[in-house]
Amino acid sequence: MIRNVFKKTRSSGKFDKYIKKHNISTEFMTINRKMVSRAMFVGFFIAFIPMPLQMVAVLAILPFFKFNAPIGVAIVWITNPFTMPAIYYIEYLTGNFLLMRENSLDIEITMGWFSTHLDDIFVPLYIGALFYSTISAIFFYYLVNWLWIISVRKEHRSRRS
Repeated sequence: MIRNVFKKTRSSGKFDKYIKKHNISTEFMTINRKMVSRAMFVGFFIAFIPMPLQMVAVLAILPFFKFNAPIGVAIVWITNPFTMPAIYYIEYLTGNFLLMRENSLDIEITMGWFSTHLDDIFVPLYIGALFYSTISAIFFYYLVNWLWIISVRKEHRSRRS
């Protein structure tokens, strides 16, 4: 199942040479349940926060919460340039709902509009972002944990029979 998906991927010889040449710790590329679950948690948490350089933020957190760095960085790309407007709009609406405000702005997707109305959208956007970041990070952390455990149990059962 999910465990086998992560375990089957092998690195190429070029990648291994690059890691040795630049003295990159392989500890942050370990594939086990804890490392992958933490990577999902950090990746999803950072992915829904509107900020530049999300991949750099994931790598900055790496020394404090050890996790699989490639998976954490890859998860951040859920909010890519194509999905960002929709996700951030939903976060803004959710933030307005949580703050019990009415959405009185006619939103335009122009830089001029955003620079003029930044004070009006900043707080609801980040409240909504914090809500979705927390919910999605916790959900995917436990989902990957649960799927990994089920996969291991299934493998053990198949070995026994």
